[in-house]
Amino acid sequence: MTENSEAVIDLSNNYEELRAPVRALCAKYPGEYWRAKDREREYPAEFVQELTDSGFLAAMIPEEYGGSGLGVGAGAAILEEIHASGCNGGAGHAQMYTMGTVLRHGSAEQKQKYLPKVASGELRLQAFGVTEPGTGSDTTQLRTMAEKKGNDAYVVNGQKVWISRALQSDLLLLLARTTPKEECKKRSDGLSVFLVELDKAVGNGLEIRPIRTMVNHSTNELFFDNLEIPATSLIGEEGRGFKYILDGMNAERILISGECLGDSRWFIEKASAYATEREVFDRPIGANQGIQFPIAKAYANAQAADLMTRKAAALFDAGVPCGAEANMAKLLASEASWEAADVCMQTFGGFGFAEEYDIERKFRETRLYRTAPISTNLILAYLGQHVLGMPRSY
Repeated sequence: MTENSEAVIDLSNNYEELRAPVRALCAKYPGEYWRAKDREREYPAEFVQELTDSGFLAAMIPEEYGGSGLGVGAGAAILEEIHASGCNGGAGHAQMYTMGTVLRHGSAEQKQKYLPKVASGELRLQAFGVTEPGTGSDTTQLRTMAEKKGNDAYVVNGQKVWISRALQSDLLLLLARTTPKEECKKRSDGLSVFLVELDKAVGNGLEIRPIRTMVNHSTNELFFDNLEIPATSLIGEEGRGFKYILDGMNAERILISGECLGDSRWFIEKASAYATEREVFDRPIGANQGIQFPIAKAYANAQAADLMTRKAAALFDAGVPCGAEANMAKLLASEASWEAADVCMQTFGGFGFAEEYDIERKFRETRLYRTAPISTNLILAYLGQHVLGMPRSY
């Protein structure tokens, strides 16, 4: 694991100046709002718009481009508070980390063209096109091709799947192969990143098909059929896209950890309050160790995950490599939120399955994070091989 004296974990800084206004905003969007959106699989446009107008989704964009210039620790605190309030940040969270690829690797012209509009909400950058049906988590094997056409354009052909919010986004960050893999020395070579303007692409070579899933994340399949995009869509250097994508994944892991910690808080608070109030056999059910101890254990595990998330955020914000810490934060936080969800469901018993309590909705939503954006098993493989030095798994 990485150690660096400049990366200080400041436990006294809980970002309360951010959390309080986030809580106030979220109070306007109670369970009834989310239940209606979930039932109809509608995008929470009003909620996302208010998050945008309040500047929370632009928290990590530098001030020179209209953002707040805050670190990933602040971003994680914002998302944690959203989830702890019973809301869901999934509809807008990608905007907080996807822009990082443009910020770190885009040209001066690209940054000036897009980042101020993303910060103001004039443009939404929430769609991230990486995963494909035939390659899954093995990103180096993706088949979507972007072939150079003269000096001014690329032509894209292929397919992407599990791409959230493509119908609600103005821009798509797309990873595609620009050199056939058989011509590459390494599996990670020959991949490039593009920023696609969706209003010009849809109907002109790009088709978006929604996929109905167990969580309301506006998920889609994308089909590229001779989509022509300008050469100016390329981010950074051609063929270095895999590195650019990996570069942004640590921030993604830490921000998702914040969401999981928020879910953990929500479930634990719900369970402990219900266990105190609910009486069976003339006493609160929380007096029974079979109810009390699992809630206490879930709380302890959530606190441990919080500490790892703070460490990963401190390293990231100090500019120190933090791949192991970011992955462990996401692993521990997603496991903690799932444990808390299961304990809460068990505490409420049959009432937990009733829509009006919001537990079954949050139960479904938090289960996602053990699978995406990276699965628990892939994190364990990363730790086993790259941190502990064990042989590559087969």
